[in-house]
Amino acid sequence: MRIDDIRQRLRGSGAKPCHEERVLRAWTQALPLDGGRCRSEDFFPAPLRAGLPALAVELAALAQVRSEHPGEDGARLLVELADGQTVESVLLPRDGLCVSTQVGCAVGCAFCMTGRDGLLRQLGSAEIVAQVVLARSRRVVRKVVFMGMGEPAHNLDNVLEAIALLGTEGGIGHKNLVFSTVGDRRVFERLPQGKVKPALALSLHTTRAALRAKLMPRAPRIDPAELVELGETYARATGYPIQYQWTLLAGVNDDDEELDGIVRLLTGKYAVMNFIPYNSVAGTGFARPSWEHAAAMARHLHRRGILTKLRHSAGQDVDGGCGQLRARAIAPGEIGQLAEATADGVVLARCGQA
Repeated sequence: MRIDDIRQRLRGSGAKPCHEERVLRAWTQALPLDGGRCRSEDFFPAPLRAGLPALAVELAALAQVRSEHPGEDGARLLVELADGQTVESVLLPRDGLCVSTQVGCAVGCAFCMTGRDGLLRQLGSAEIVAQVVLARSRRVVRKVVFMGMGEPAHNLDNVLEAIALLGTEGGIGHKNLVFSTVGDRRVFERLPQGKVKPALALSLHTTRAALRAKLMPRAPRIDPAELVELGETYARATGYPIQYQWTLLAGVNDDDEELDGIVRLLTGKYAVMNFIPYNSVAGTGFARPSWEHAAAMARHLHRRGILTKLRHSAGQDVDGGCGQLRARAIAPGEIGQLAEATADGVVLARCGQA
């Protein structure tokens, strides 16, 4: 389901723009329709009132908690969609939420669990927002990051539609909506055109183009230097610094050459470097560097004038990095069955996610 489907359905029941806005505001903020001064029976047309209960049932079924995994850095939710597929959401500290945009992923990041079995299907914009609604029914959410399962740039229309609703009726500040991507030129074309302009997080991971191609074999071929320049243009246009994501892989992208490359690329840029020690996944061949080494790298960049944050990879204490919860929940052979069931136009790449 897409948000436009909801709008069309409301209009078909006689909703005017003010009615539509009120319904969507109540839904996205997990509030009762009768929470204000005006009762729905005094405000909504009779056909709309008659159709709202059925719509509420359908919206509630878009995203439901299959299992919850509390951790030191916040609870990870395995979320079941209306068709039985599952994605992951994370309740982050300081009223944040990480949501998924696809079931699976087609980018092919060598160090990620999400895309091991490829892209199964896109999430509709209403399914993306439904993850926020689900979280808000449990606690306050003031920031949403699109960093869960999937590559948002590969589901651009639905993600931007969700962002537009969350940044208006959803009541979330535009800079608190964070679009995360491996880097796709379409993102830099489309994001500046929207009414709601989100903050941007770019998965960099290395300053070496050849290594980046190995780590993210299906990501667009954009040289790291060009990616930073594209990000800088967006940062200056919006007034939000670019968040550069760097998964630290021991012996791969944690050496002095990379530090020199980061200084070369980010000096003078409106940027924040986020170092995230790898969340170990069996069978990938990668390992997490020691916290002491990661901290030393961050201190080195600080001394060179690069704002750097060393972050814990969410879910390490519960083996709940992106894709891990879903992988454990899928029975053997189910992936192949799902692939066959979605052979109506979705390309199933055997790869991964950034």
